[in-house]
Amino acid sequence: MEEKTPQNCARERLEMEFREIDKNPPTHISFGPVSEDDMFQWQGIIMGPVDTLLDGYIFQLSLKFPSDYPFSPPQVKFQTKVYHPNVDEAGTIDISLLGEKWSPAITIEKLLLSISSILWDPILEDTQNPITDGYWE
Repeated sequence: MEEKTPQNCARERLEMEFREIDKNPPTHISFGPVSEDDMFQWQGIIMGPVDTLLDGYIFQLSLKFPSDYPFSPPQVKFQTKVYHPNVDEAGTIDISLLGEKWSPAITIEKLLLSISSILWDPILEDTQNPITDGYWE
């Protein structure tokens, strides 16, 4: 029997979430491990919201999970260049959901759906991006 370390618990949670998306895939997001050898490095895809200026765009993200996931949030970055108040030049997403408002109840699916929703509806209180500050106000 495998020892219950935080890393093993995190791996089990990630595997469970990956199985769940396989059973009931959402329509405009996708995610999964980059390789079978590393359950802690994933790729996510968000399709631009329908009937918006982003309709038809595909955004790629990297997700790096800590060994104590889901008790700590993953590091999420846009790989696709995006100019947005909640995304810095390096692609780092600056929203409280990935910080002080993180909860172990948040799944990867819920997280990506939340990130998808801010693409069209930015969270201006969380903005740290000097490129787009003031543009959305």
